Amino acid sequence: MKIVFRKTFSVTSQREGDIIDITPEVKKTVRESTIRDGLIHLFVRHSTAALTTIEFEPGVLSDLKRALSVLAPDDANYAHNTRWGDGNGRSHVKAALVGPSLSIPIEGGNLSCGTWQQIVLLELDVNAGRERTVVCTVTGE
Repeated sequence: MKIVFRKTFSVTSQREGDIIDITPEVKKTVRESTIRDGLIHLFVRHSTAALTTIEFEPGVLSDLKRALSVLAPDDANYAHNTRWGDGNGRSHVKAALVGPSLSIPIEGGNLSCGTWQQIVLLELDVNAGRERTVVCTVTGE
């Protein structure tokens, strides 16, 4: 029998560039769902935050921040900033490049992540600290 379980949780950032490990909360959600085999889909409800997997290690986190700053530099001219005046055009671009959602298989009641994969929320808004909402939808049996 197919089951669908949905839960939201909040994550609070302190500043632009925060990379927050949300793996423990996602694992907790999978346990609460009681689904043994299926899929968890995660979605962040914000246009200046993103979700991905990465090895949660200082060197690679620094590398990711640097790579995003090359793709959407702080000093570039963004039409969004001209229109809205909030200075976060680069934040929207970075979030669109990484993406707002992520799906992970569940096997035997556990996330099917690799040994070095953690699930992270990227705070990309120049106007951070923010409270971010992550929607988790678990499907399976």
